[in-house]
Amino acid sequence: MKPGAKIYVAGHRGMVGSAIVRALQAAGHTRLLVRTRAELDLLDQAAVQAFFLAEKPDYVFMAAAKVGGILANNTQKADFLYENLQIQNHIIHSAYLSGVTKLLFLGSSCIYPKLAPQPLKEDYLLTGPLEPTNDAYAIAKIAGIKLCESYRSQYGCNYISVMPTNLYGPNDNYDLNNSHVLPALIRKMHEAKLNGSPEVVVWGDGSPLREFLHADDLADACLYLMEHYNEPELINIGTGEDIPIGELAQLIQRIVGYTGRLVFDASKPNGTPRKLMDVSKLHARGWKHRIALEEGIRAVYAAYAQAHPLIS
Repeated sequence: MKPGAKIYVAGHRGMVGSAIVRALQAAGHTRLLVRTRAELDLLDQAAVQAFFLAEKPDYVFMAAAKVGGILANNTQKADFLYENLQIQNHIIHSAYLSGVTKLLFLGSSCIYPKLAPQPLKEDYLLTGPLEPTNDAYAIAKIAGIKLCESYRSQYGCNYISVMPTNLYGPNDNYDLNNSHVLPALIRKMHEAKLNGSPEVVVWGDGSPLREFLHADDLADACLYLMEHYNEPELINIGTGEDIPIGELAQLIQRIVGYTGRLVFDASKPNGTPRKLMDVSKLHARGWKHRIALEEGIRAVYAAYAQAHPLIS
């Protein structure tokens, strides 16, 4: 990205978008375009087109999406499918109309089949049934990937798609109704410590394996790929390392300093048994994560605890 380029970060207030903004600012980029939902509703096609035609960004990072954990994905399927399709359609088509130089579309590891071989290679896309609890979100993201591929093949647009693994970091969502597992566990254990609760219930039996990447590492990877990756095929972003949810819960318990019991509720859904990304393609292009999981969780919890102090 050339110095002085206009860069639009869609979803700049979210965990991913805010991390990308921080990374861009640290790299010396000053012409950043950001809009709140009140300023630009991405579900409004006419408004999005007007914004692109007026501002004419050179580069676009697509971090805007309706996201959530198992509960939200499983109970709001229509919202997840409709809103994500609309957001993607409006931004990608408007980028084409306004002559954007390059666009990076952020997908999700949930695009891969539920029982795909592990680790997940990029070419496993569309080779089997999806995990039913988040299939609506996954289908929307797959449509976004295919839309980028189609604009590339039909119109010659330099649109790339990246698939991050499970993420955590600053500006994460701690709402227990729609958060992901890592922030949910941090909040549950912090509040249990605050209230002196004897136990914390963890959804599922603790056996699913998950990979976690700090949002700042993801942002660094996105900037790296925007500079160095121009291929039509999607590319995974992750650590290449995973951990059972049971062990993750124990790690967070130690970091929080919660001394009660962990109770695993096997009546609740586990989700996909394992989701480990094959990141050999990314490593071969010269990028690797830097923030270790325990280090990242300690930093995240320190910030969360500061914002939600315990009463002694």
